[in-house]
Amino acid sequence: QVQLVESGGGLVQAGGSLRLSCAASGSIFSINAMGWYRQAPGKQRELVASITIGISTNYADSVKGRFTISRDNAKNTVFLQMNSLKPEDTAVYYCLVKSRGINYWGEGTLVTVSS
Repeated sequence: QVQLVESGGGLVQAGGSLRLSCAASGSIFSINAMGWYRQAPGKQRELVASITIGISTNYADSVKGRFTISRDNAKNTVFLQMNSLKPEDTAVYYCLVKSRGINYWGEGTLVTVSS
C-alpha cells in the first residue's frame, strides 16, 4: 500500500507564494518520477511540473519562470514552490508518483488565488 500526503495548499492573493509538499510512504520502491498536476473547475487535469530521478524537470508553459519543482529522494518527497501566483492558477493540485510502471495519485490540495 502506498500513501501520498500532500500539504501546503490554501488561499493567497495574486502575486503571493505557496509551497506544496507531497510525501510518499508505504510499499513504494524505485521511484522513477514525481510531479504535480492540477485541475481547475470545468477543466481537464493538466501537468504542472515533473521531475525525474535524474533531476530532469519539465514545466507547463503557463508556469515557467514562476514555479519550481524539487525533490528529496531520501524522504520520497516532492515540492512545488509557486511564486507570482495568478488567479488562473486556482485549482486542485494533485501529486503524482511513478514507480515501476504504476502511477500513484494524491488526494489533492486546493490552491485559491484571489485577485
